[in-house]
Amino acid sequence: MLCCCWSAKGGSGTTVVTASLGLELGERGADVLLVDLAGDLPAVLAVETPGGGVSDWLLAPDELPADALERLTVRVAPSIDLLPAGDRLDGPLPADRVTLLRDLLSASARTVIVDLGTLGPDPSPLAAGLLDRAESAVLVTRACYLALRRVAIGRLRVDEVVLVEEPARALQTRDVEDVVGAPVRVRVPLDPAVARAVDAGLLAGRRPRALRRLAALVP
Repeated sequence: MLCCCWSAKGGSGTTVVTASLGLELGERGADVLLVDLAGDLPAVLAVETPGGGVSDWLLAPDELPADALERLTVRVAPSIDLLPAGDRLDGPLPADRVTLLRDLLSASARTVIVDLGTLGPDPSPLAAGLLDRAESAVLVTRACYLALRRVAIGRLRVDEVVLVEEPARALQTRDVEDVVGAPVRVRVPLDPAVARAVDAGLLAGRRPRALRRLAALVP
């Protein structure tokens, strides 16, 4: 199972949603691999990474051992591992390795949840390839005109939406669904408890109730 989470505008909460979805599924018995392509999952989950990640694997020599990608993962909780981003994802990446990574993640027996971060109308080949192969492409957004305008312009794949609800927004759930062309599957109220949990490094162990409904995204 490959699920990709992305947003069209920074600050939408994609990383928190990705982390919380992985944690929720892991607690329910799934074998989860969280893949960080945005760079913030270790901080949100309060885990130390020894160095290395996706970019290092993509840029490494071809004679890597078969389990090299797995060796880069970090244990977050029982049955939940994190594959960090590394620090060189912004540069050019070998097309053959990008294709191989896409194939490995999409064929994995694990539940793979990828944080693609903020995507523009012309995403990287890595992000585009994963979106294409994903069983579910999840847009994380607020009912924000600018964010929804970018989604409409970009025309990237959206299968379902996590709507971060803010008070006093003029746009409603139906407006979001009309623009995006996909159902709002989960509504998460903007809750200060989420920010407090992230700031204190407690998201993995003391997740606010508002985030527990995210398991509805994956059957």
